[in-house]
Amino acid sequence: MFYGLGVAVTSAADGAAPPLRRPRLPPARRGAGAFRGSLSLARCRPGGPQSSAAAMSTLGKAPGALKSVDYEVFGRVQGVCFRMYTEEEARKLGVVGWVKNTSQGTVTGQVQGPEDKVNAMKSWLTKVGSPSSRIDRTNFSNEKEISKLDFSGFSTRY
Repeated sequence: MFYGLGVAVTSAADGAAPPLRRPRLPPARRGAGAFRGSLSLARCRPGGPQSSAAAMSTLGKAPGALKSVDYEVFGRVQGVCFRMYTEEEARKLGVVGWVKNTSQGTVTGQVQGPEDKVNAMKSWLTKVGSPSSRIDRTNFSNEKEISKLDFSGFSTRY
């Protein structure tokens, strides 16, 4: 029996070929970080691009006060798709604003929207983050009530 490139070759004497198996990687190559850097950002795509027009159209009509807050997230938050997941969560919740990496290794940004949705986003930024991130702490500042939104959607800044 010969296994090569995922194909089992057998002779008549061997009988039926066993089920195909994936080749096992050496222990150093197994695990979540084995191929770090070799994959494209496609590995970070949780649901693909989605239109936020529907979520944004209801913001002006939402009952209650509008709120704005700046944030900075500390921990392992760069190189783990944190900005992309933040943008996706903001669109799901229906808040607007922006997110960006800093040269200090943190992620910073601003969130605006109805108070309950901004509070939900604050909770997500404090406790959840992207699947591969580790949030040590999140600082919120400049929290205030606003009369209108300064942004029409949520974006990643560079």
